[in-house]
Amino acid sequence: MTAVADVPVSEPHVMKTYGRLPIAMSHGRGCRVWDTAGREYIDGLGGIAVNTLGHAHPRFVAALQDQVGKLIHCSNYYHVPGQEALAAKLTELSGLTNAFFCSTGLEANEAALKLARKFGHDKGIERPEVIVYEKAFHGRSIATLSATGNPKVQAGFGPLVEGFVRIPLNDLAAVEHVARTNPNVVAVFLETIQGEGGINPARWDYLRSLRDVCDRQDWLLMLDEVQCGIGRTGKWFAHQWAGIVPDVMPLAKGLGSGVPIGAVVCGPRAAGIFQPGNHGTTFGGNPLSMRAGIETLKIMEDDGLLANAERVGAHLQRSLAEAFAGLSGVVEVRGAGLMIGIELDRPCGEILNRAVEAGLLLSVTADRVVRLVPPLILTEVEADEIVAKLAPVVRTFLAASA
Repeated sequence: MTAVADVPVSEPHVMKTYGRLPIAMSHGRGCRVWDTAGREYIDGLGGIAVNTLGHAHPRFVAALQDQVGKLIHCSNYYHVPGQEALAAKLTELSGLTNAFFCSTGLEANEAALKLARKFGHDKGIERPEVIVYEKAFHGRSIATLSATGNPKVQAGFGPLVEGFVRIPLNDLAAVEHVARTNPNVVAVFLETIQGEGGINPARWDYLRSLRDVCDRQDWLLMLDEVQCGIGRTGKWFAHQWAGIVPDVMPLAKGLGSGVPIGAVVCGPRAAGIFQPGNHGTTFGGNPLSMRAGIETLKIMEDDGLLANAERVGAHLQRSLAEAFAGLSGVVEVRGAGLMIGIELDRPCGEILNRAVEAGLLLSVTADRVVRLVPPLILTEVEADEIVAKLAPVVRTFLAASA
């Protein structure tokens, strides 16, 4: 394969907001993609946990072609039947009550924060506050950036929005301390599994304890499932492994299999907070994105993709652990289902280029964690191919950077 550095790419009219690799994708099929020079890659990134059904899934393509030929957008001045259909399915799967649709995970998280603020004001709290977490990532708007626990991405954008109390993940004593000392808190907001923060799961017993605290304090439990939801861990939503139900659940990424979509799904405590005029969106809930969400969930059910994510994810995580067993420089292989992180003991951004040269797409997050979030259609054979490509890359990198 030609070295990545040999590929000329120029974008003089595009803002330089991304540190891009010098390749451009042409097309994909299943868990494989090809760049514009004809090179083939196995997709271990899935558009960052977005391409649930892989690339060019025939049923999904046909459904979108049908919808594009009918109606793409009409605005929320009118009823959009697909919104009720998708909301009904999401509430059935989650045990929640209703949903608001937007276009991105950032928008979904922003809506959750607005819900928390209004929940507090409706209770007579003048300056509501929300518990958030170290290493969290909720988006790049000013509010979601303020809720995020990464000083690097916050740098240069102060002053940040006030009203957040930050604590460590999985530390129940910290939550109890806030409950005793801060009467302005109205909600707890966390990712069930931190994605950008390095694939850090909330412990299931911790989530159950949070549910108890929120019930006792009359707080909203708001679980950001933007990256870890929609079957990625082997259940529809990652928190279901803990046997709890949140009050507010932002979704996005995998819900539309590549079509931009976000949702905030609410339970009884939060379902009636927003009234007409409190929140809205231009693009959110349009007929195309609703069809994408409906068809994604149908295909996932028909093809057994939750069971596949659990089975293939366990196989992939076990195979990675075996491949790196005893290797100096590998701290831990962790995750759930097809959301896996390999933590190294040093910054490893260079692995992005090395993996591309080996024919594998992935990402590095939190500086030291190799992240794998492939399509949920991944097979065990393809998982073995990922390991076969990644293991030498990691070994070579660690040897060169020792």
